[in-house]
Amino acid sequence: MNVPLRTVRVNLESRSYDIEIGSGLLDAIGQRVRQIREVTHAVIISDSNLKEYAKQVEHSFSTAEVRCSRFEVPAGERSKSVDQASALWDQLLKAGTDRKSIVVAVGGGVVGDLAGFIAASFTRGLDFVQVPTSLLAHVDSSVGGKVGINLAGAKNMVGHFWQPIHVAIDMCVLETLPERDYRSGLAEVVKYGVILDADFFRFLENNVAKIKERDPETLAEIIRQSCRLKAYVVENDERETTGLRAILNYGHTFAHAFETVCGYGELMHGEAVSIGMLCASRLAESMGRISAEDTKRQTDLLASLGLPIDVPPSGHDQLIAAMQKDKKVEHGRLRFILPTKIGHVELVSDVEENLVRAAMKHDD
Repeated sequence: MNVPLRTVRVNLESRSYDIEIGSGLLDAIGQRVRQIREVTHAVIISDSNLKEYAKQVEHSFSTAEVRCSRFEVPAGERSKSVDQASALWDQLLKAGTDRKSIVVAVGGGVVGDLAGFIAASFTRGLDFVQVPTSLLAHVDSSVGGKVGINLAGAKNMVGHFWQPIHVAIDMCVLETLPERDYRSGLAEVVKYGVILDADFFRFLENNVAKIKERDPETLAEIIRQSCRLKAYVVENDERETTGLRAILNYGHTFAHAFETVCGYGELMHGEAVSIGMLCASRLAESMGRISAEDTKRQTDLLASLGLPIDVPPSGHDQLIAAMQKDKKVEHGRLRFILPTKIGHVELVSDVEENLVRAAMKHDD
């Protein structure tokens, strides 16, 4: 996969950084990071499915005369845990990691979140580079500085806002990305169209075949557009103080409940988000906030991209209980990001529980 380099800038004053999108970036990452920071030690964190990419990154840093320590965690959502974080802290200590070391996350969203949390917490903060290897991480989790781990009863409940100093998106990794992982990432792409950009949503509708074929130019464009939209939100609400950043959680209140109740790893994150977005749109529809046609457009696009659209067979009482632990809950009351049209969503408080339950029943 060979595409021209594209760059999206995330403007956050002293914490600003570039997202670079192109081909061959894994081989160049060591020298690229040395252009950004003086670095003598790189801590590379990856998972058991990504040994070859981690070794490729390690070789790049070694060639750039940077000492490397490479650590591996088990693949899967369960690695975003207190136990795994504790084990990594001990490994970093034994490797002689200090405040001049840099953490490099090589992997998908799980690795990025976990490694970022390690970077934010070890010696009260290390520089951090994201080298995402999944489409979901390319378009969403590697950008914006949200890092963290899960608790047994709630996803992403412990963490930091910790911006990377650089994001390197090497599209060559998408050539070998498993089909299910690839489709999962597309859910977050669709999300950006619904929450912020109706024209982008139409672009996705008009290019389903190319997206499914992994056409390089089409992929590069949807990654660039997704990163551009994510950067806009992060620049205007880095730490979730104005409410704007909450729109990135469209579908996620339902999705996180599905993931928690079904068990981490049963549903991929993007699969849960796909189902969750449709639940949120049906909820908005029942409240007179969005048209049935706009809900159908979302359903049709997600289904055409091969994403699940049906709620998993879980008890609604368990799902509601899981939602009560969502970070958007205030004073025990559920709040949801709900669409008013394709391209615009709002944070809505005091949603009646019976409407939430009804939104999870889909008989079409």
